[in-house]
Amino acid sequence: MNEPGYSAQMLGGKKIKFRFQRKALRHLIMLPEAVLWADMPRPDCTVDLHSYFVYHRNMNVEERDSTAVSTIASLIGEPARARMLYCLMDGHARTSTELAVVAEVSPSTTSAHLHRLKTAHLVKVFVQGKHRFYSLEGRNVANALEGLSVLAGGVRREFVPSTPSRLRAARTCYDHLAGVVGVSLHDRFRALGWLSASSNAAGNAYDVTVAGAKAFEALGIDIEATRALRRKFACACLDWSERRPHIGGALGAALLRLALRRKWFVQDLDSRALGITSLGRREMLTRFEIHIEGEQGRQMLSYGRAHRR
Repeated sequence: MNEPGYSAQMLGGKKIKFRFQRKALRHLIMLPEAVLWADMPRPDCTVDLHSYFVYHRNMNVEERDSTAVSTIASLIGEPARARMLYCLMDGHARTSTELAVVAEVSPSTTSAHLHRLKTAHLVKVFVQGKHRFYSLEGRNVANALEGLSVLAGGVRREFVPSTPSRLRAARTCYDHLAGVVGVSLHDRFRALGWLSASSNAAGNAYDVTVAGAKAFEALGIDIEATRALRRKFACACLDWSERRPHIGGALGAALLRLALRRKWFVQDLDSRALGITSLGRREMLTRFEIHIEGEQGRQMLSYGRAHRR
C-alpha cells in the first residue's frame, strides 16, 4: 500500500503490520476476505486475518435465516393451510379427504397445500395400505403453532372419535391389539425405552432395546423366535379410531396372544371388540401403570401414581 500516512507489510501470508505516522488514523482497509474499519491510536499494531469479524458472511447467514422464517410464516399464514395444521395439533393423523373438509377447499387444492407443507417439513405422511395419513412433522412444529395460537387467543377443538365405544376401547387389528389400550401400550413402551426407531428399515419400523428385550422376555415373549418369523418384526400401525399408532408386526401379534392367553382380554364372538377383564385392568395398572376406567375401558388414563386409586 502506498497511501500517505502509513506503510504495510505482509508477514508470512497471514498477518499485516501497519506503521502509522499519526497518533490516530481512521481508514477503510480492504483485506482479502472482509472490510475492516481501523481506529488505532498506537503507532504499531498487528492484525490477525483469522481473528477479525467477517461481516459479509454474518449478513448472509442472517438473510438466509430471515428468508426461511418468512417462508414458513407464509405457509402457515394461508387460511386453508392454517386450518389443516391446527386440526392436526391434537396429535391424530388424518387423510387428505378429511383435511379438505376441515380446510373447506377442493381435494386437488388440498393435495397441493399438503405437498407444500410436506416439502417445508411441517407435516409428514404415513402410508398404510392405500391410505395416506398426515400428521405434524414433530414437537417443534406443534410448539410453534401453540405459540401462535396463544398470541392470537385461539382455542383448539378436541378430537372426538365417532367409533362405537366397545370397539374404541380395545379390539383386534388383523392379529394385533388396537384401540385405546393398544395405543396406550405403544406410548408406554416408547416412554419406557423398550422400543426404538429402527435404522435399517422404513420410518415406521421399530426395534427392541436391550431393556425392552429383557422386559418382553419377562412377560413371556420369545424375542428371538418372534424376530425369526418371516414378517416385519415390529412397526407403528396407525389406529383407525385414535389416529395414533399402536404396535403392529410380529411383536404386536405376540402381545395380543399373550394378553388373550393370560385372560387380560376376552374376544367378542361377533365382532373385533375385546372385553377387558378385571384381571386385565389390574395387570395393566401394576405392570405398565396404565389406568383403565369405565365399564368398557372407554377412558384411559395417564400414567403414574397420581392416577392410581
